[in-house]
Amino acid sequence: MEIFGIPTALLGSQLLVGLINGSFYAILSLGLAIIFGLLNIINFCHGAQYMMGAFVAWIALTRFGINYWVALIAAPLIVGAVGVVIERLMLRRLYKLDHLYGLLLTFGLALIIEGIFRDQYGISGESYEVPELLSGGLNLGFMFLPIYRAWIIVASLTVCFGTWYMIERTKLGAYLRAGTENSQMVQALGINVPLLITFTYGYGVALAAFAGVLAAPVFQVNPLMGSNLIIVVFAVVVIGGMGSIMGSILTGLGLGLIEGLTKVFYPEASSVIVFVIMVIVLLVRPAGLFGKT
Repeated sequence: MEIFGIPTALLGSQLLVGLINGSFYAILSLGLAIIFGLLNIINFCHGAQYMMGAFVAWIALTRFGINYWVALIAAPLIVGAVGVVIERLMLRRLYKLDHLYGLLLTFGLALIIEGIFRDQYGISGESYEVPELLSGGLNLGFMFLPIYRAWIIVASLTVCFGTWYMIERTKLGAYLRAGTENSQMVQALGINVPLLITFTYGYGVALAAFAGVLAAPVFQVNPLMGSNLIIVVFAVVVIGGMGSIMGSILTGLGLGLIEGLTKVFYPEASSVIVFVIMVIVLLVRPAGLFGKT
């Protein structure tokens, strides 16, 4: 069976690849949007923190025998704790300064983190086995669906929309939003605003690490895996609107699907389609599709 002259199996497989990539775009851009929207920091070391999550999972398995399911919780907590240290010692000094200072600092941190891991593990990459519970696949008739790929989509969407609900629909989220807009008023109500800001950065970093653990069985774990992805993720954030939570989620998923379709109909443009869309959006709506004008 064919659609527009394209075999259904090929079209379905590329849409699946696009949805998987879109899931990673969504969860990574969500972390960036949270950090920028609530802290006004452009976290350029987000890709390095994503890579750290994958490496923590790999080290936990190969050196300590800690399985995937434990690592899926432990790695974001560990990398998130590193993020808390970074926020406490470095980023806290930059909140009242221009965005450029935060970008330069986090860019430098990204280079340092990648350099440390390259020195220790090289760039050849390490393999991480798919957990036994999620091995194998499902025959859908028109294509074969690996169970782990389906798990990535479900886990990413669950975390993304759960995070959106927490920020937009709960009292904690209201405190976070209010604390960034008028910290003195919120502190007058007895809320520890600096602690909320630290929690926000740590949570954004933990999202990147969570995505890294999800990616470990799909891509080789290597120090460059974050730098290869973060430029596309920044483009996603710009298209969705800097600081827009729902915009990051929907734009990440949508651009992943568009990228997958482009690989079918015009493969030569698949590596640049996201940036072409970014240029068009910036010309028509500089604040992004979901950003506030």
